[in-house]
Amino acid sequence: MTARQPPTLLVISAHAADFVWRCGGYVAATVAAGGRAEVVCLSFGERGESPGAWRQEGMTLTKVKEIRRAEADAAGAVLGARMRFLDRGDYPLPDDSGTLFALVEIMREVQPTVILTHSKVDPYNYDHPLAADLTLRARMVAQARGHESAHPPLGAPPVFRFEPHQPEMCEFSPDVLVDISAVFDRKLAAMREMGSQDHLVRYYTDLGQRRGVQAVRNGGPAAIRQAEAYQRVFPQVAEVLT
Repeated sequence: MTARQPPTLLVISAHAADFVWRCGGYVAATVAAGGRAEVVCLSFGERGESPGAWRQEGMTLTKVKEIRRAEADAAGAVLGARMRFLDRGDYPLPDDSGTLFALVEIMREVQPTVILTHSKVDPYNYDHPLAADLTLRARMVAQARGHESAHPPLGAPPVFRFEPHQPEMCEFSPDVLVDISAVFDRKLAAMREMGSQDHLVRYYTDLGQRRGVQAVRNGGPAAIRQAEAYQRVFPQVAEVLT
């Protein structure tokens, strides 16, 4: 068996809160295990994912961005993640070379051992699958030795899709369930920082418990209380089958 190195996790999140709901537990678990977690928010979700902020009198787009950045920064601090904000805009998120090459440089700089991003399909929010597509395209470019950069080429880190809000509509069929019981208090605290979407706290608290039940049912220890679901993009390379 090869010795495991502390992981370096890179999360590509379309909007400022997506990572908190969908993979906040794994971010916290990575940091608790001695690893490093970097979260890239392509946008603040200022137009389409900030209903609580827009209900405030006199709200402007600039103010919403400030609120969302503060919320995401606070959530990231709770989880132990380093936050990066590209401020590319949302609804729609642009599909352009600037965004792509920004992700390429981040991937080469960070050299992640694991990448997390959105589902391949989401008929309710096209920003999400676009973020996932940009992630995979950036990974490809970051691997190219002929691509000029101040950083070395990327290896072949595995990519996992985190669970979308309505998995049955997003072609999301999880093949990995991760125990987050030990860090769920941190995820809950991080979710509570996202005041502009506080209506989602209960949903993702309940979802964590349901996935925890499924994790036990699928062979996990009986002590599991909360879990997160993921879908692998590339085949697993292993020395043993588990």
